[in-house]
Amino acid sequence: MNRKRFGIWALLLLAVAVGIHFFSLNEPAVEKYYSSGLYPRLALFFRYLTGWLPFSFGDLLYLAAALWILWKTGKAIRALYRRKVTRQSVYAGLRKGLLIVLGLYIIFNLFWGINYNRQGIYPQVGVVPDTFSYEEIKEVSFLLADKLNAGKNYLAGNRVTYPSNKELFKEVAAAYDKVNKVYPFLEYKAVSVKPSMWGWMGNYTGFTGYYNPFTGEAQLNTLVPEFLQPFVACHEVAHQLGYAKENEASAVGYLAALHSGDSLLLYSTYFELFNAAKRELIVRSYSRGDTTMRKQLSDRLLPAVKDDIREVAIFFNRHRNPVEPFVRQGYALYLKRNNQPSGLGSYDEVVGFLVAYYRKFKTI
Repeated sequence: MNRKRFGIWALLLLAVAVGIHFFSLNEPAVEKYYSSGLYPRLALFFRYLTGWLPFSFGDLLYLAAALWILWKTGKAIRALYRRKVTRQSVYAGLRKGLLIVLGLYIIFNLFWGINYNRQGIYPQVGVVPDTFSYEEIKEVSFLLADKLNAGKNYLAGNRVTYPSNKELFKEVAAAYDKVNKVYPFLEYKAVSVKPSMWGWMGNYTGFTGYYNPFTGEAQLNTLVPEFLQPFVACHEVAHQLGYAKENEASAVGYLAALHSGDSLLLYSTYFELFNAAKRELIVRSYSRGDTTMRKQLSDRLLPAVKDDIREVAIFFNRHRNPVEPFVRQGYALYLKRNNQPSGLGSYDEVVGFLVAYYRKFKTI
């Protein structure tokens, strides 16, 4: 590409990227025109386009992209070794790289990323995002512990078994059908939830699921403990519906499970939310000098629930490796750059939603 054509394309793409950036600064406009306007139609189109495939098309795209990067890197190393790198070739490579980065930025945001700047689930449900007291988080944590105990007793007493992947995805879709009757904005059509092809990699990098904004597919790591998977699937569907922030996706997943009446979804959801609340409560208890709270909360749990907590810890400890911290740091930076200043801590911010929800509805 000559310099003139590069200049035209660069200016055009840069103008679009800047326009997206400034549009994203206006949360009401994002909510009205994108998150509740363009995006649901676009997402539905992609789910119809790829949802019928029995495999993850997005995972194949990621594989193709990884292979392309490796090929290009190999070519660059070979050119350096053979001393065939010139100033012109470096500039040409930089120009192409700039256009690729601008293009990916535009596609990512138009297909999904602008949702990071929406008003979100709080005003839709009618709860106020506010600070919460130590006593409030303590009360919610103990309520979640009780819910966990009740759920575990029900599953064991009724000998409930975990479903196949296909059945699980149907149950998650059914949960969203039910919550849609209460909250019409949570309508979910054209199911597109699939097992990840890269679950084994997820075990070593720390992910349990992810959403592919380029294909509209939600992927679940089906190699993690079974009782984690129902909530993760609900969480990833929330991403499909345009709730990009991690705490909001967890809040939407919670609402779906709550209205489902499904024992497996409920236990999985309460398990995840209890651990988030526990982390928040422990931090606050130390600052207050409450040295007995942690033992009180642990004593509240049934031995079978403690066994599940232990199983998760053992699973992830078994897969720890030197690469994982760098992956986590990179993902934390990604979250911060996308309107989640707490980074990985944004997952636990769902606790604020739970407290606000409990204030209003007196139920968890």
